[in-house]
Amino acid sequence: MTMLRTIVGLIAALFAIASPAQPAAAQDYPTRPIRVIGGASAGGTSDVFMRALAEELHKGLGQPIVIENRPGGAFNIGARACAEAQPDGYTFCLLPAEPLVFNQYLFKNLPFDPAALVPVTQLFTIVQALVVSSALNVKTVPELVALSKARPSTLSYSAGSVPFGVFFERLKKETGADIIRVPFRGGGEAVTALLSGTTPVGFYGISNVRSHLEAGSVIGLMVDSDKRSPLFPGIPTVPEATGLPYDSRSYYGLLAPPGTPKAFIARVQAEVARIEREPEFRKRYLIERGLDPVASAPDEFARVIRDDRVVAAQIVKEAGLEPQ
Repeated sequence: MTMLRTIVGLIAALFAIASPAQPAAAQDYPTRPIRVIGGASAGGTSDVFMRALAEELHKGLGQPIVIENRPGGAFNIGARACAEAQPDGYTFCLLPAEPLVFNQYLFKNLPFDPAALVPVTQLFTIVQALVVSSALNVKTVPELVALSKARPSTLSYSAGSVPFGVFFERLKKETGADIIRVPFRGGGEAVTALLSGTTPVGFYGISNVRSHLEAGSVIGLMVDSDKRSPLFPGIPTVPEATGLPYDSRSYYGLLAPPGTPKAFIARVQAEVARIEREPEFRKRYLIERGLDPVASAPDEFARVIRDDRVVAAQIVKEAGLEPQ
């Protein structure tokens, strides 16, 4: 009995010592730099935002935030790098809806499991605009459709996101518009083609073409948000411009490798939400850049992803897209 009591006492002592260790570890976190894997190219809307956010996170968390861009492969390269990273709370990833929601229906074999990535927070939704080169001399979607019919197989467009590409193909079916889709590697290349007139129609984040809209070199025909953008209130929404619904907003979120401790995820999410609530940051890096702030809780972001997967499956099926 004495030996048994001794063993029980030792076990109790070990638990007494170990139990406070987990909260202490969470409280001390982080103790070294945090890496954020970006699925997009450097210099784009999401990258610029993340670098600004990283500076503020450095202040709040006390450790540097290192951005590591892994573009390409329809964002699958960055998503795979995140999925394969150590789940120690020192790697997060910045990804859009494509690898989380759409790519599982568009690729026969994904190099990662989208459902395994752990949602941290939906950072923002992107206000995107359908714009045309001013050289086309059209100011509405019906005018663009009429021009494409008058000049069959001569107009082309680009779309930076799967939802907008699918929507535009649906619009073509509904209206008989004759506009060919042209893929580009990045937004900068696509905007250059827009301005030169070689691909005079495109869907872009409104911040990417803001200066060109203000200068009048491109014309905005519609935006994908549920209300008009405060930056360009004269541009109608998709339903106003076309009479068609649009139910798949583009967004970026922070995610973590499978198995990342919840306490670390909660700490990062709380800091992001605090930063996005700050009026100066919110105005300068979100509103002024055509981004709608979100900073949702992990479970809220998880619900958005689940719901979007249902919508994505339906959109891809209706569009007749086959996995490649």
